[in-house]
Amino acid sequence: MNKIFFFLITFLFVVKLFAQAEPPEYVKAAAQFKKYYNNNNPDSIFSEFSPEMKTVLPEDKFKITTNQLKEQLGGLLKTEFFKYEAPLAVYKATFQKAVFLLNISLNNKNQFTGLLLSPYEETAAQDQSVTESPVSVKTLSGTVSGTLAMPKNATGKIPVVLIIPGSGQVDRDGNGPNMNSNVYKLLAVALGKNGIASLRYDKRMIGQSVSAAKETDMRFDDYIDDAYSLISMLSSDQHFSKVIVMGHGQGSLVGMIAANNENVNSYISVEGTALTADKVLTDQINKSYPAYIAEGFKKVLDTLRRGKINYKVDPALYPVARPSLQGYILSWWRFDPQVEIKKLKKPILIIQGSTDLDVDVTNAEKLKKGKLPVLVIINDMNYVLKEAPADKEKNKSTYTNPQLPLKPELVTTIVDFIKK
Repeated sequence: MNKIFFFLITFLFVVKLFAQAEPPEYVKAAAQFKKYYNNNNPDSIFSEFSPEMKTVLPEDKFKITTNQLKEQLGGLLKTEFFKYEAPLAVYKATFQKAVFLLNISLNNKNQFTGLLLSPYEETAAQDQSVTESPVSVKTLSGTVSGTLAMPKNATGKIPVVLIIPGSGQVDRDGNGPNMNSNVYKLLAVALGKNGIASLRYDKRMIGQSVSAAKETDMRFDDYIDDAYSLISMLSSDQHFSKVIVMGHGQGSLVGMIAANNENVNSYISVEGTALTADKVLTDQINKSYPAYIAEGFKKVLDTLRRGKINYKVDPALYPVARPSLQGYILSWWRFDPQVEIKKLKKPILIIQGSTDLDVDVTNAEKLKKGKLPVLVIINDMNYVLKEAPADKEKNKSTYTNPQLPLKPELVTTIVDFIKK
């Protein structure tokens, strides 16, 4: 089941005022939310919505979302007032399994006009060694938006790392429906402390990276084009001495293709697969679905091999192979990581965690073939680049804990490679 972190988007904001004390009506609203949530009464929460909210999110869908949230995060232990900037009040919400920021906005009838859970970033947000600023680049179909993190006391030209995100609906900080680890945010802070700048960004059609294209129009090449645009921007910036491309997960393949750009000085692959898309997806399906569903996916691949879309897809396969995604799969399939990495004639670092549940060490070893790549295997590091055991449940629990630090060896390995 996909993890549901973003409960409901807040769609009514007015101009921010100076931070104020917690209004009485918000005290009541936060208490009611906690009470109804813990008592499994989503209908009671829904009854407090404004008419506009009820239109945006019907009661049946809201109940499903709330139940999934309760299953994944557990009960709400406490809410602590954080700040108020009319009409938005923010609370630190401590659940049994994670900590989030609970954002509440009310109208003049004290009805909910917005309700949002967002990552609680205590450590990263309070770090004073890095200065962050928004960045955006225009593309043919929209805008790619990200965050440039600069060491606060940097002097002269410094290296900059373009962090290319992994698969799925992942934002610039490394969070999405399937994880809330702050992995890219934490990495940006760690690099900044070592005098290295970084640019992380929302994937196309995620977060603030808007696009006029529809899902049926998406192709793997679009991600490569976005990376090219960001590389061009960084290489023309006089603040930077060199550009390093780092791809994580599926972003490893995007990065190794984009790193062929003459403006890129070196390339880093982190938890990157050595397999083509058909094999990657087949392996995922075989691990997650019964045999008859896996057989249905095989038929989808057979159809794609003939250059056609398979519209008769089992609903269970819609998360990975719905008809609107198949054009993207076919475009991704064209690229073989073991072929693409051999095209690079520049320094290459391959990093692989020993407890990654999806990408095992053999992938890194296959990518390593050749003279240029340096391979570093980090023991007890998983996909979200944190210390984790091989046990599946305990390993997966790190995906939803943004307070966990990165594996220290990861940071030292990257920094040493860049500074050499």
